[in-house]
This record gives sequence, structure tokens and C-alpha cells, in this order.
Amino acid sequence: TSHEVHHAIIHEGWSKNGKRISLKNPQVIMTTKPTNDFWKEVQAYTANHYSLENTQVVTNSDGGPGYTAERFQEAFSQSSYPVLNQLDSFHISKALNRTFGVKKSEFKEGVQKAIKEHELDDFIRWMDTLESTLETDKQLEKAEDFRRYIGGNWDRIFDWREKVENPPKDARGMGAMESNQRHISFRMKKRGMHWSLEGSEAMVKIKQGILNKTLRSVYLRDQRRSVRKQRDVKKVVRMTEFLRQETQPSIGAKQGKISLNTAHSSAIGQLIKSFR
Repeated sequence: TSHEVHHAIIHEGWSKNGKRISLKNPQVIMTTKPTNDFWKEVQAYTANHYSLENTQVVTNSDGGPGYTAERFQEAFSQSSYPVLNQLDSFHISKALNRTFGVKKSEFKEGVQKAIKEHELDDFIRWMDTLESTLETDKQLEKAEDFRRYIGGNWDRIFDWREKVENPPKDARGMGAMESNQRHISFRMKKRGMHWSLEGSEAMVKIKQGILNKTLRSVYLRDQRRSVRKQRDVKKVVRMTEFLRQETQPSIGAKQGKISLNTAHSSAIGQLIKSFR
């Protein structure tokens, strides 16, 4: 059974150090728990760390199940401004390449231009023309999937910097999530790995603590247990030691010899010959 990791990055903009650009005060939320629990965690974190009443919140996602514009609006509902939610540009490019291939073509460039200029009529016209040239059901299915994906998220395709008054200086486009997914994939998707639900949740929370620089403080706080809690832990440790089975070192194959006190022609003599 596969486990889905819900992943959010909350940050306050960008910091520039020479040519290096980094997120400002990034905080990561990861969990394998159900979608509703994930959004409750996001909302609880932002409500406890920020006063968003007069803040314009800008969000970005791939538009998949559980990451709709309505979910973002609900999670940041304390803001008096409508929450801006973009369709992630990486996933638009990925969908384009999946439909048209990585090479340039007249149809691909026409569709790209229509999306960039936000011309819905042009987008529909290019897709209609493309579909009229397709010969196989598989090609047609790909084109229809792409049309539904882009058309269903059309209102979310924009540059947030063009939607707000006085955007911050050196404001950048959204899209930090994909480059940060490797924190999960490098640790949890290696070939042959299998995770229980409890184990996968524990691992993503450890990664969350490392990235947020909170793991050490949480660990140390957990060490300050009550006397009763320490007693319970000791019981568990003692039981673990009791149940642990000691292993014996291997000494290889044993050798031996059956003594022959009878004639080789006898039945026992013939049996011994068969062992040689």
C-alpha cells in the first residue's frame, strides 16, 4: 500500500545574498495523515505564528485532489483579502511536454502562447485544431486530459505579481515546492524501501524537524519526562531485553566419521560407501 505525503512550505518572501536567492523564514509541514488533518495543521500553524488580517496571502499548487483553491481560501480565511492561488508553472510545463513532446512544434508553441497571454478562445481553437489531426485513441486521450487540466484551472493561471498592488521589490514567481520534494524522495523512495504507516509518519516528522530546526528542542523536551513516564519507559526497555533472543555465531558445517566395525560387503558397509 502506498502512502501519500502531504507537503506545504510557508515562507515570507525571498532573501538575496549576492546571486543566491533563498526563501525567507521557510517553515515546512509534512504528514502522511489524511488531507483534512494536513489542512488543520497548516491552518493551526499560520494562525499561531502570523496575524494575517491585513496580509495578502499568495499560494501555489498543482491543482490535484486536496489542493484546490477552496482549500487554500479556507486555510487562510483569517486574511481579509481573497487568497490568490496559482496553478504551478512546473506542472503546466510538465503537462505540455506529456501532451506534445519535448520538441518544439507549431501546436505546442500556439498553445503555450495562448496560455501565457491568457487567451481562452485561442487555447480552445488550437486544441480543436490539434485534435482534428490526431489518428489514435491514445493521442486523443492525452489531448483531452490536457484540455481538461488547463481548462479546469484556467482562472488559476496567472502571475501573482500582476494581481497585487505594489508587489515587493525583487518579487519572484511561485514554485519552490518541486525543488524541495527531494527532501522526501531522496530519503523515502529508494529502491526496495517499504514503510509502515507509523514509520512513514515518523520519518516525515523527523525531516520536518530537521528542516525547521526544531528537532533538537522537541527531542530534549521529550527527555524531561515525569517520574511515572520514566517508570513506564523502563518497563518497556526491560521487557524488550527479556524478549530479545541471543544469536549464536556460525561455526560452519560440522564434520564427522562413522566407524566401521563390520565387513565392507555388509549392508552397513554399503551404506557408508554411499556417503563417500
